[in-house]
Amino acid sequence: MPDRSTLLRVEHLRKVYETGSGGVEAIGDISFTMNTGELVCIVGPSGCGKTTLLKCIAGLLPPTSGLVEMDGAPVTGPTPAMALVFQEYGRSLYPWLTVRGNVDLPLRHKKLSRAERDKLVADALEAVGLQHAARSHPWQLSGGMQQRVAIARAIAYQPDVLIMDEPFAAVDAQTRADLEDLVRELHATRGISILFVTHDIDESVYLGERVIVLSRSPTWVQEDLTIDLGPERDQVTTRALPRFTELRTHVYEQIQRAKRGEALAPRLTR
Repeated sequence: MPDRSTLLRVEHLRKVYETGSGGVEAIGDISFTMNTGELVCIVGPSGCGKTTLLKCIAGLLPPTSGLVEMDGAPVTGPTPAMALVFQEYGRSLYPWLTVRGNVDLPLRHKKLSRAERDKLVADALEAVGLQHAARSHPWQLSGGMQQRVAIARAIAYQPDVLIMDEPFAAVDAQTRADLEDLVRELHATRGISILFVTHDIDESVYLGERVIVLSRSPTWVQEDLTIDLGPERDQVTTRALPRFTELRTHVYEQIQRAKRGEALAPRLTR
């Protein structure tokens, strides 16, 4: 049985942006935990502060108050324990570097030999199905393949948590389905802990072991829902299950309640 000890802890996180006209409270009070090896999805109304939350968790943005801990240690800045994959994959890749060069670049900051780096890069490219494209440049690849390069770069870095911020929002539906299955495969075969933010309700239910539903801004956790669909999922069978429909409908209703500022609905039961 895999170790499911607490890996990430967010306690009473609050973020206020100071403006010329006063403070704007983006995050009101967010608390949740994530265990080692979990795949947790975060959804919420547009503008509820999902990206702000991720930046605070990753140490890219200091919270106004509250605490973020990784393995019991406070996160006070960017940490090698986390790797990020963003929606705008085109901006995160260097067009003058090959695919291999893009994946290798962050590893140069680690104390690794060339042989060790080569092994990690080759393994990551094989994991995302791009071993044949190592010598290509990003501009020679499709959008979906470019996002695979970004994912390969993140997993080659061997983070404790892979943080993904709406990574598939800019690709077509078929490519999105393929990338969703890639994420599930990486999670299942490599035990990678993944925190996945999305605006797509169906995607959150299909991918996640848990779905955290955020309220409208100033944000708090409206519900932390266990997704009891089992580990084996596919795009056709899983999405046709009555339980999948129940879960996605429940999450949709919760987000609509969040938009209206209504109280928490009763927890979904079987």
